[in-house]
Amino acid sequence: MQTPVEVVLVGAGNRGAGTFGAYALDRPHRMKIVGVAEPDSVKRQRFAAAHSIPPENVFETWEDMMARPQLAPALINATMDLEHFDSTVAALDSGYDVLMEKPMAGSAEECVRIVKAAEDSGRKLLVCHELRYSSFFSELYRVLHSGQMGDIVNVEHTEHIGFWHFLHSFVRGAWRSTDVSASALLQKCCHDLDLLVWALGANCTKVASFGGLRHFIPENAPEGAPERCTDGCPVEATCPHYAPWVFMDLLGDTGLANSIFTETTQEGRWRELAEGPFGRCAYRCDNNVVDHQVLIMEFEGGISVSFTMQAHSHDNVRIMRYSGTRATVCGHTGTNEITVDEYRTGAHDLITPAMMVGGHGGGDWGLLDAFVETIRGNGTEETSARNSLESHLIGYAADEARMTGTVIDMDEYRARIYAAAGLDSEANLVGSRQG
Repeated sequence: MQTPVEVVLVGAGNRGAGTFGAYALDRPHRMKIVGVAEPDSVKRQRFAAAHSIPPENVFETWEDMMARPQLAPALINATMDLEHFDSTVAALDSGYDVLMEKPMAGSAEECVRIVKAAEDSGRKLLVCHELRYSSFFSELYRVLHSGQMGDIVNVEHTEHIGFWHFLHSFVRGAWRSTDVSASALLQKCCHDLDLLVWALGANCTKVASFGGLRHFIPENAPEGAPERCTDGCPVEATCPHYAPWVFMDLLGDTGLANSIFTETTQEGRWRELAEGPFGRCAYRCDNNVVDHQVLIMEFEGGISVSFTMQAHSHDNVRIMRYSGTRATVCGHTGTNEITVDEYRTGAHDLITPAMMVGGHGGGDWGLLDAFVETIRGNGTEETSARNSLESHLIGYAADEARMTGTVIDMDEYRARIYAAAGLDSEANLVGSRQG
């Protein structure tokens, strides 16, 4: 039997502990976490105890960890968005192969520079595009590339972010503001842009974008609403954003709710809402990221693509339609169904992808299995930083298009970003994107 791959973890928060840590505990024969860096003392000690990490390998910051000789062959980077660049480059320089959370970095220029850093170092750098490994999107990819639908002409892709999820992460939570994180498009929909690039096997040639922050602003606060939901709100019985109802009643004992509470009793959790950021009125937070955004894109081969992200939804679901010259393929992650409708025969195929263990439809475990095999020398590096670069550049270009009201020519945009990163062109990057 093979020995487990040893890794260190930077960032033991909801994702770090709840996904990467959980995988190591569930599959100890595949991965063992031997070191951790986490600024929150409670999370740090809890994680170290759960994984039996010796005190000398427990650190408050990633800088403290990098000051030590290399502790393992690989590192998982689950820090906040704007820390990704510095911490990942430091890890690569220290000899670690790295699996990093998306988005790769806080700017398009840094994304190019981080790919260059990985390839110059000769280290492996993978990005957490776990949906590629989910049963649903793996099956969708198979159908799209089976030849059954002919040539793809048009794509419609929508991500409906459940209102509770958006409230947690993008209104009251850590990704609420571009002052402390990437944009909502890069943070939440980097997955979707990656799926489009992967499915189409092509680069984007043009992008335009529209949207903004429409609803969660002070002007829309109900009359008489206080600064905090716990201060006696006159509309608490009817407001869908009322914090105690969302986090204590609706979400209950779920990962999203448990990520914001340290207390387990109702009284303790009420107190945390009364004192912490998640109890603020949803209309009186310091958020500035968009709550709706539309992208209109053209890909190589003249494929037209529309993508919508929006936060005002009763469900948390992705819906897509690929229109080809011989058939239409539709997918709905909520119902776990993919349909294929052929034009000539009228055949209607319904595909229900198999359910898999792990979050994101099995994608989390699939991603980590692939990462382990990559460290062992058997992986394909499907979600390498180089493969992820195009989707990141689309996202940053789309945000620029939205803010400037222009259509971005992607060849010109890439040239500008490569130049800003100190490169003459894409040819200066060692690798090439694999479809």
